[in-house]
Amino acid sequence: MLRNFKTILALSVLVFFSSCRSELYEAEELFDGKRYEEAISSLNAYLFFHVTDVKAFHLRARAKEELGDIPGAMEDYERIIQLDNQYAQAYAGIGIILFNQEKYKEAELWLLRAAKTDAEDFNILYHLGRALLMNENYTLAEEFFLKAKELNEKHPQLHFYTGMARAFRGDVLGCAASFNTYVQLEPNNMVGRYNRGFALMRAGYLEWALEDFDAVLKTDPNHTEALGKKGICLAQLGKTEGCNYIQQAASKGSDYAQSHLDLCS
Repeated sequence: MLRNFKTILALSVLVFFSSCRSELYEAEELFDGKRYEEAISSLNAYLFFHVTDVKAFHLRARAKEELGDIPGAMEDYERIIQLDNQYAQAYAGIGIILFNQEKYKEAELWLLRAAKTDAEDFNILYHLGRALLMNENYTLAEEFFLKAKELNEKHPQLHFYTGMARAFRGDVLGCAASFNTYVQLEPNNMVGRYNRGFALMRAGYLEWALEDFDAVLKTDPNHTEALGKKGICLAQLGKTEGCNYIQQAASKGSDYAQSHLDLCS
């Protein structure tokens, strides 16, 4: 009789935990399907019985973020840290929310905590680099971008922001190399094309820079800065038509073109 009772109890426990795993799996599927409200409802039911499951709290926090419930997401991230102060994604979650709120100094601190806990997470390193970039710590930003690159070198925006960090550091050739990779990964993105052209121009590769400025102007003929920089490249190459472009851009409000009107005197 006792053996039968133990067997029934064991089967009941097995069914209970199997059901719980099924509920969590269902919530993950709902989240992946962008059915965030349903995912939260499912997670609420799951967490009623599993009040220390940090992964479930993390998934619920992400769902709340997607729905714009930032206070609710922050509450879940803080709860995770209370349960497990080594859960890097909770620190990162708070850091990314603060970054999106343009609280870059605070974001940097939280993301540094996340990176200290998990130095092998691409998302953490990438966002920490961006926070450092916004806080004008360009050298350290580049270091974290390069660490992130070791984990995922095919992420286009990573190369874009690496190029920005190098540009602010005055590393013109490094900047051009980063934007070159960015353009290769996103050939139709004219922001990267323009920035690569500017870096190449500053490095003295005027013919290559002209190709980028022409591509930008073909897409957007009213891009004043590309027009002015095209004119500067042509003027420095000894082409008289360059002055026409510089003057046009200056008359349209380009400070950079105005500062180079001496090329036409």
